[in-house]
Amino acid sequence: MPITPFEIPEQMRDAADQSVEQAKKAFDDFIDATQQAVSKAENSAKTLREGAGDVNRQALALAEENVAAAFDLAHRLVRARSVEEVASVQQEYMQRQMRNLAEQGKNLGEMMGRAANAATEKTKK
Repeated sequence: MPITPFEIPEQMRDAADQSVEQAKKAFDDFIDATQQAVSKAENSAKTLREGAGDVNRQALALAEENVAAAFDLAHRLVRARSVEEVASVQQEYMQRQMRNLAEQGKNLGEMMGRAANAATEKTKK
């Protein structure tokens, strides 16, 4: 079978070349946007980890504070001289612990809120 010479017009080659270039640019833009999104997500995750670390350290300090209060209660109870004094010491301990618990919960909630806000702000940047 004889080969018939067929030449692709230059305009078609130019149009095809432009299409390839546009596709390459679109792909490059997509990759850049993806890399930026991944970077923001990594920063956000890092911020959340740092915030979680702060919350964990605070929770550990609060646990230590609560254990110290429990030992203080135990010392006071073993020194009590009457049932009335035991009841009074326990009532005082419970009231103090309830106030402390409310304050600790508030502080932890604020810390968690700040960590979440910081992560959200980093994601927006």
